Amino acid sequence: MCAGTLFSCGSALLDAGHPGLALWHLSRAAQLQSSDAGYAYAAALAASQAGDRNQAARFCEVALELEPGLDAAHALLGGLFMHGEGYLELLQRLHRHLRPRSYVEIGVEEGRTLRLVEPGTIALGVDPKPLVASPLPQGVRVFAETSDSFFATHDVRAELGGLAVDLALIDGMHLFEYALRDFINVERLCGPESTILIHDCFPYSRLTAQREHVTAFWTGDVWRLVVLLKKYRPDLAIHTIATPPTGLCMVRRLDPASCFLQENLERICAEFLALDYGFLQKDRAAELNLFPNDWEKIRALVSDAAS
Repeated sequence: MCAGTLFSCGSALLDAGHPGLALWHLSRAAQLQSSDAGYAYAAALAASQAGDRNQAARFCEVALELEPGLDAAHALLGGLFMHGEGYLELLQRLHRHLRPRSYVEIGVEEGRTLRLVEPGTIALGVDPKPLVASPLPQGVRVFAETSDSFFATHDVRAELGGLAVDLALIDGMHLFEYALRDFINVERLCGPESTILIHDCFPYSRLTAQREHVTAFWTGDVWRLVVLLKKYRPDLAIHTIATPPTGLCMVRRLDPASCFLQENLERICAEFLALDYGFLQKDRAAELNLFPNDWEKIRALVSDAAS
């Protein structure tokens, strides 16, 4: 059958509630008509309804490579893995539940996340070009410098009144090596019950996960940090919460005495910068330790000191 006939049959089967059969027809139509984003999107929709979200994601990516502005493909791709309340709402829940004495945030921008700091928390924000236009909560200070400079030139514990970092958010440069250095610098300031959060770690597509910022929606290659920590720091508890738009990785069981990452920084940077995005395409949820965006389950993770 020609691509058009396969597409028509597949679309009819999908409308009739037979996504598995529809996928067989639509995937073949998309292969034959490989320059048409609509064909790839239809195959993605069938795969999604058939319960094969990894295949659905691959077809969505094909559609977006052909037509980057295809909103339906963006929406489908996001909904395949992310669900529930957004990361700002989740971060607010974590602040209220954990009640950290101290908080450090890398990447401030307009200060939306810094404004979630609860009374009684000493908070430091770091951003080379902060765009904060309105007052922040009492106890919050912003340092207008790079995170590398901040950690190299400040006694962070002294800035926090002698406290360890109870909670941190890494949301600065969307590049793997920057996020890795931020993680190393923050972990050495943490305690055994501290939590580090890493934003933008669950990419949708190869295009938006590029190291070059060429799309309006961009995660960069922060995902490499999650894969690295899984391989070289099995002592850590790593859960990427499926919160829109791009996940929030929660890392616990931190060890401030660990030197492995710092001592092997150049080697592991080279190793993971060479890792192709295709590594994620077989089962990105498993590779990035995706965890349900269900507050009761998340609360159980952070309420158990052994987690």
